[in-house]
Amino acid sequence: MTADIVARRYAKALFAIGQSRGEAELEAYGKDLAAFAEVLTGDAELLKLFRNPIFSVEEKKAITGRLLDQLNPCQTIKNFCFLLADKKRLAWLPEIEAYYSVLLDQAKGVVRGELVTAVDLPQARQEAVKKQLAAQLGKELVLDFSADAGILGGVVLKVGDKVLDASLRAQLNAMKEQIKRGE
Repeated sequence: MTADIVARRYAKALFAIGQSRGEAELEAYGKDLAAFAEVLTGDAELLKLFRNPIFSVEEKKAITGRLLDQLNPCQTIKNFCFLLADKKRLAWLPEIEAYYSVLLDQAKGVVRGELVTAVDLPQARQEAVKKQLAAQLGKELVLDFSADAGILGGVVLKVGDKVLDASLRAQLNAMKEQIKRGE
């Protein structure tokens, strides 16, 4: 099984448990998962250890227990992490957490996106753009802004799985292709 399939299955299962217990539990699970995933992604050696078959499940559970004691998540997340250790899936926790976040956003009606411009936008302009896009989508929008001088001008907007490339670079490439085809 690929990591993506594993992550989706476990995230959906945890999400279903959270849904049955209410929205507050869903949020708590997300925060606890994110904290543990941050620890794992912050320490490459720890992820290698969880992927290494030389270490027994008991050793991995002992390390997991110590980490969880420091983070103090809810009991469901503790049990979930120990289940992942039993099933030798603990190394996939960052991917599970990422997909859980997607499920949580969908449930709350939140859409995430990124807007890339050639130059940094002032804060007031960022807020105006975000407000306008949220109104067009009809959903709450979490928008990350970044600058990339390589697009030359215009914007590249990524929202969900859609991409709108209105950059000068893309327009020039399109013109170049038209010239090549003789149009």
